[in-house]
Amino acid sequence: MQPLSDPEERQRQLDRMKLRATGLLVFMGILFLVAQFLEARYAWMGYIRATAEASLVGGIADWFAITALFRHPLNLPIPHTAIIPSRKDRIGRSLGNFVQNNFLSPEVLAEKLRAAQISRRAAEWLAQPENARKASQNLASVLRGAGAVVRDEDVHALLDRSVVEPLRRMPIAPVLSKGLELLTVGDRHQQLLDRIISGLTSLVAENEELIRERIRKESPWWVPEMVDNKIHRKVLGGIERTLLDVGADPEHQLRRQFDQLLIEWIVQLQESPEVKARAEAIKQQILDPETSGRLAASLWNEVKEALGRQSQSGEGGATDAVSRGLTALAQAALEDEGLLEKVDGWVIGAVLRVVDQHRGEVGQLIAGTVGAWNPEETSRRIELLVGRDLQYVRINGTLVGGLVGLILYSVTQLL
Repeated sequence: MQPLSDPEERQRQLDRMKLRATGLLVFMGILFLVAQFLEARYAWMGYIRATAEASLVGGIADWFAITALFRHPLNLPIPHTAIIPSRKDRIGRSLGNFVQNNFLSPEVLAEKLRAAQISRRAAEWLAQPENARKASQNLASVLRGAGAVVRDEDVHALLDRSVVEPLRRMPIAPVLSKGLELLTVGDRHQQLLDRIISGLTSLVAENEELIRERIRKESPWWVPEMVDNKIHRKVLGGIERTLLDVGADPEHQLRRQFDQLLIEWIVQLQESPEVKARAEAIKQQILDPETSGRLAASLWNEVKEALGRQSQSGEGGATDAVSRGLTALAQAALEDEGLLEKVDGWVIGAVLRVVDQHRGEVGQLIAGTVGAWNPEETSRRIELLVGRDLQYVRINGTLVGGLVGLILYSVTQLL
């Protein structure tokens, strides 16, 4: 059992309250004897005698009840006394069940977690740049420590088991089809095409000499160089004009052909068994054990090297980029109530699943901990914690008992 805070002072306070409650009881006993002696001479002393008599009854009854919680009154083995030491194990089980069923119930936890607004508080904390910097530094430190102690083989096996193996089992054609459908939303595929056209235009311009040399090699030996140059200019000019036309014209024929090609791919990935089988075969080739093993090893090596570079880079490194990203993400989340509600829902769901799996263990832990306590020491400590307040019950019982006795005696005299 954990030590009580300042047990000597608690004991002094308990002793003072016991002395007051007992002193009041003794005073009522003396008052009862005096009133009983004088009642024959003074009739009005009957009211005092009845009040004192009822106070004695109430005070003694409450003394017995409170004492019976912690020990046998007058050390007599009266049944149903010394309740705490004799029923300590049952109290522990009841306390465990109470905590399990009331404090750890899904309804109570969900309400408390929802009221806590965990996602909003986290976002408000991360929105402060200094807090985001601390979080990114701590994250980098944890990752560096993990990278130093975790075996490469274990990481490779984890990546293969948690990432690669689910991909092997997942049909790839529906995923590709869905991805192409998302690409076409809002004409994002046309934006991609614009980037491709811009890149091809730059690529052709940068490799003009290479194209010229290729035309010269491919043409017959008897063709004059002047003709080769003219062919080169025609080919290069035709490619550049075509790319510029496609880039400038949103309704260009090649764009419509690109639209149609994507639609055909989506339909084939959804409906064609041959295309599905071909896509699956390509996926299996990419994710075969040897290739996936090299991929996992390469990925983990890159992560470790990045963590090593980060530990040497100090300010201005990846930590600053991560902290800026966390700050931006937190600020964006604070403007999106729907996102905050979703995050709260994920957190609450995760906590409830964990608690539902282990709340029985919490009840058992409480019951086992209380069961291991010494009965007499448990009773003494509980009395030190709450006994001072219980002495007020004795005082109130004495006073209320006297008031009830006075009322009853007065009623009988009036009748």
